[in-house]
Amino acid sequence: MRRPTPLALLLFAFFVPVALAQQGDLTLTLEQAEQLAIRNNPAIAAAQYTAQAAAQGPLEARSALLPTVFGSATGVGADNGSRLAAGALNNPVVYSRLGAGLTVNQLVTDFGRTKSLIESSKFHAAAEDQIAESVRANVLLQTDRAYFAFLRAQSVLTVSQQTVTARQLVSDQVTQLAQASLKSQLDVSFANVNLAQAKIQLSAAQNQLSSAAAVLATAIGLLEQRTFILADPALPAGLDAAVDGYIRTALQQRPEIANLRLEVSAAERFLNAEKDLSRPTIGVIGTTGVVPAGEPNVPSRYGAIGANISIPVFNGGLYKARRTEAELRMQAVTRRVDDQKNRIIRDVRTAWLNANTAFEQVGLTAQLLDQAKLALDLAQGRYDLGLSSIVELSQAQLNLTSAQIANAGAKFDYLAERSFLAYEAGTLR
Repeated sequence: MRRPTPLALLLFAFFVPVALAQQGDLTLTLEQAEQLAIRNNPAIAAAQYTAQAAAQGPLEARSALLPTVFGSATGVGADNGSRLAAGALNNPVVYSRLGAGLTVNQLVTDFGRTKSLIESSKFHAAAEDQIAESVRANVLLQTDRAYFAFLRAQSVLTVSQQTVTARQLVSDQVTQLAQASLKSQLDVSFANVNLAQAKIQLSAAQNQLSSAAAVLATAIGLLEQRTFILADPALPAGLDAAVDGYIRTALQQRPEIANLRLEVSAAERFLNAEKDLSRPTIGVIGTTGVVPAGEPNVPSRYGAIGANISIPVFNGGLYKARRTEAELRMQAVTRRVDDQKNRIIRDVRTAWLNANTAFEQVGLTAQLLDQAKLALDLAQGRYDLGLSSIVELSQAQLNLTSAQIANAGAKFDYLAERSFLAYEAGTLR
């Protein structure tokens, strides 16, 4: 599905709130409903914030390659010339003084560990972007389903209203004929039973429409209950004859697959970083400052620079355990990619079969409706001529109502299944 342009989103964000405030009825097309959901649904915003937070990871890791600078201010009162006798291996001379200075630390090399951590963080941030895309697609799917469910419920309500009207007419006619002794009271009872059933069905259809409106309002991020006027989309053509194309598209575009592949790359880079723990780390440190007040033995300025090489020798097997853990986690993510592929292939096949069946149902229910109308016309004629009982006419009425409801919902069931197939194929964005 084609994404709206930034200009369209800007205009939509400006005009739709005004329309929502000024109108009691909310008129929407499917694209407008999707845009509302993208703009208002809190799940999308939460996923985007999470992705933005993950984007700070590479910057955090990169900070290890940059110099760190900190300032210090120290005031000491001491027995001049005394030495520290406990708490340290060295025993520097301590003098009373007041000093201030700056210290700079700079990593020279850790033989690629920090670089691997940066790359791992970048892949992880990109994986979080795919999670946000997955949430977006799921919100669009729920919006599409709610949209089509509302239209389906609206169609069923229209059929129910027409059924009540038609059966009310039959009941009135039979009642008048019974009063003229042309029909029995049994016929009146059957006609009234059919009318009562139609009214019960109408009540259920009204409740279903209200429930569908509540679901749609939640999907597009509206807090208050609204009366919707939805555009009826045209019936699209049938699906491709083979499912293989949908499967290939899904394996290429599904954000869940992209997320796991990126997580595999992140795990590989992190494993490299853990392996580099056993290598030396080389850094330099420099410090300078002034001593504005102090003993004569303390110079008024100081400065020093040095290099430090840290070589891991023994740490109780910590680094080895960390490497093993990182390798096992990478293997686990790799297996999850294969598992996700299998699930996607299964889900795409199932969605394709359901959508094909739903498309066939559109034509079959139309044929069923034509036959039910013909059967009712024949039953009505036979009943009017006294050649059949009210039971035959009642059965024909019930068959017509069932056919009308099936035909009314078939189109929207197909549209909903197509939307679900697009979601499974990774094209609902």
